[in-house]
Amino acid sequence: MAILRILETPDPVLRQISTPVEAVDDDLRALIADMFETMYDAPGIGLAAVQVGVPRRLLVMDLGEPVEEGGEMVKEPRVFINPEILTTSDDEVPYSEGCLSVPDQYADVYRPDRIRARWLDEAGVRHEEELEGLLAVCLQHEMDHLEGILFIDHLSRLKREIVLKKLAKARKERGLKAA
Repeated sequence: MAILRILETPDPVLRQISTPVEAVDDDLRALIADMFETMYDAPGIGLAAVQVGVPRRLLVMDLGEPVEEGGEMVKEPRVFINPEILTTSDDEVPYSEGCLSVPDQYADVYRPDRIRARWLDEAGVRHEEELEGLLAVCLQHEMDHLEGILFIDHLSRLKREIVLKKLAKARKERGLKAA
């Protein structure tokens, strides 16, 4: 397993539309393992393959929480291959979203709080479920990546510009090239 480089905005690869996964094979499972290692190292709760430079319709998530306050995290890794949203609720709720490709920046994004989704897992088994709450929001966020969309694209132009200015300032402070 390896920790992969996470692309940051404005890298043009992040704006590519990801292509469907054709085969669930050992190469794909190796990429999945690397993506989980990368996500846990970052740390994050979701990661789309395009964020590590592989524009394929694949994402990983882990919303695991500690069994007791301050305790060890219980891992609940989930793999979504070629995910599709079939239906969404009419109710949209705000969630404070962040993104490993827009580091250390957060903003409220309104999304449906319940969805029905279909996907394959790492064994190639098809799933179809109704998801709600953080799981539904996180899946929508990660699926946006598959369409070349970042969470900041859901913000007003003014809020997006503020987030991008904060990101540029943080990069400058870290000594990184400004975007």
